[in-house]
Amino acid sequence: MVHVLFVCTGNTCRSPMAEALFKAKAKERGVPVEVRSAGVAAADGIPMSAHASEVLRERQVPHEGKSCAVSAEAVEWADLILTMTTGHKRMLLERYPEALEKTHTLKEYVEDRPEVLAEIKELERLYMEWHLRQAIGGKLSDEERARLLELEGKVPDFDIADPFGGPIELYRQVADELDAALDKLIKKLAEAD
Repeated sequence: MVHVLFVCTGNTCRSPMAEALFKAKAKERGVPVEVRSAGVAAADGIPMSAHASEVLRERQVPHEGKSCAVSAEAVEWADLILTMTTGHKRMLLERYPEALEKTHTLKEYVEDRPEVLAEIKELERLYMEWHLRQAIGGKLSDEERARLLELEGKVPDFDIADPFGGPIELYRQVADELDAALDKLIKKLAEAD
């Protein structure tokens, strides 16, 4: 059984929607998973946003629960941590660097184009190299910096926009975007099983 943790900012919109939608898909397709969600800047106990709840109701997807902050326990529990944005991924890894191998943005994790995957891997290697060199007072070479900038321009945007405070239509768009990514995730996990 795979333990999946979805992460966003406040754990009231995107990540609880992803959690609920994914639980429903996994149950429907018989994929054994346990699913949670949390936020990198969440306060514990806040209800899901009204629009997020309404969008799930429209899709006949049950959800219960309240927001919770990302914790060391949740990070350790998870086999796979899927964030809604690159910023969430960075924030989580700053706090829990031991989670590097199992933390991805949702859309990056389900990306299946080989050329994009190779560019992501190279970009992540360059970021790690840059951070290591910064820690000891070094920097990237001009060629490495140019390649990093080139890759940043080429790699697709893997962020799922925050609908917080927006109209319900924006929440529906986010749910559609999540649905597409979660269908790929179910397929990927089912094939690995």
